[in-house]
Amino acid sequence: MKSPISGPDVVHDIVGIGFGPSNLALSIAVEEHNAGLAADRRIDALFLERQPRFGWHRGMLIDDATMQVSFLKDLVTLRNPTSDYSFLCFLRERGRLIDFLNQKTLFPLRMEFHEYFEWAAARVAHLVAYDSEVVAVDPVRGEDGRVAYFDVVRRDPERPGATVTHRARNISVAMGLEPHVPPGLELAERIWHNSELIPRAGQLADTGAPVRRAIVLGAGQSAAETVDYLHRTFPDAEVCSVFAKYGYTPADDSPFANRIFDPEAVDVYFSSPSEVKQSLLDYHRSTNYSVVDMELIESLYATTYREKVAGRERLRFLNVSRVRGVTPADGGGLEVAVEFLPTGERQVLPADVLVLATGYRPRDLTALLGDAAKLCLKDDGDAIRVGRDHRVETAPEVTAGIYLQGGTEHTHGLSSTLLSTVAVRAEEIHRSVLGDRLTAV
Repeated sequence: MKSPISGPDVVHDIVGIGFGPSNLALSIAVEEHNAGLAADRRIDALFLERQPRFGWHRGMLIDDATMQVSFLKDLVTLRNPTSDYSFLCFLRERGRLIDFLNQKTLFPLRMEFHEYFEWAAARVAHLVAYDSEVVAVDPVRGEDGRVAYFDVVRRDPERPGATVTHRARNISVAMGLEPHVPPGLELAERIWHNSELIPRAGQLADTGAPVRRAIVLGAGQSAAETVDYLHRTFPDAEVCSVFAKYGYTPADDSPFANRIFDPEAVDVYFSSPSEVKQSLLDYHRSTNYSVVDMELIESLYATTYREKVAGRERLRFLNVSRVRGVTPADGGGLEVAVEFLPTGERQVLPADVLVLATGYRPRDLTALLGDAAKLCLKDDGDAIRVGRDHRVETAPEVTAGIYLQGGTEHTHGLSSTLLSTVAVRAEEIHRSVLGDRLTAV
């Protein structure tokens, strides 16, 4: 039985699926647009989030970890520098503006930027339904066969097993990325993805059981931060970092390379032929993928050297190596088989925990969109075709819009899953939705 439409005559101009930074930025753009306008000129927006409250990478909010993007690339500044939703306005309200400026840095603490996101999300809470997992997106066909709306179906948190349906002229899909688990490995009580680092490490510490060895798989920023965090959190444990490289690769954050994240770079990338797009991705992977901030690299190296001098080496780097198998050990621990790739030699390391700092991958849109996915056009590589305004190209009979916030690296470049252009992307989607609405009127 089809669930009831929420409000018999309500048709939202846009329904956002997921409420991380991307759709949060869009909600603010909508809120600022609506301010002072008559009801018939406002954009009717609703955002659905499966979490019970706003949260962004909570499992990696390490107390001294800093952002890798300037605070000026917040939710609004590149779109509207005068917005009172900016990070600077947040600092002023919190009474920390002068103190922050005295640090002479562009890169806030990650936990402080999360606090900023929470502050902004609270101000647009009237646009958001939390505890609302979307389970289906159904095309609504009229008598003429045209698809002018989508029905977005979510679970009803107040009625187990029941659903609520919201009708929308457009949807903005921003489900984020999902943790990547390498083939042959499975998450378990003692095998975590680093996205759960802080709560899982806290639970392990609370048990009071000794942690003798922790192994971290991965060579990127999150892997290096995880190694450092475990080394400090469990002072009696040996921490082993396993990766296929010879050593950590420094992130390229030089000024010219960083221009790959500029809004203008999205225009260049979008209009380039496929072979140029691939070249740009290959050339500039070192700005984002499997790279580590130089300051952290130097800190970890200094730590391991100090331990070598002191004769107690707790921090070990197993380079040019891969994890080849994990089996449970007697007593609740693990036995991790690590292969040294140049010789093929394997060693089995007893461990209390294995942390997979192995990155993320885009979520499967097909599972969410269902029949709506069949209306999306594909390119020669079987990837979804997306316009410059982040709107999916659809079959001719579809006038309702599907906007993607993320998962568009193949069309919009490296910044598609990063914070660098969230404010600009929100403006582009907002203008596109507004233009369609005015055209429809």
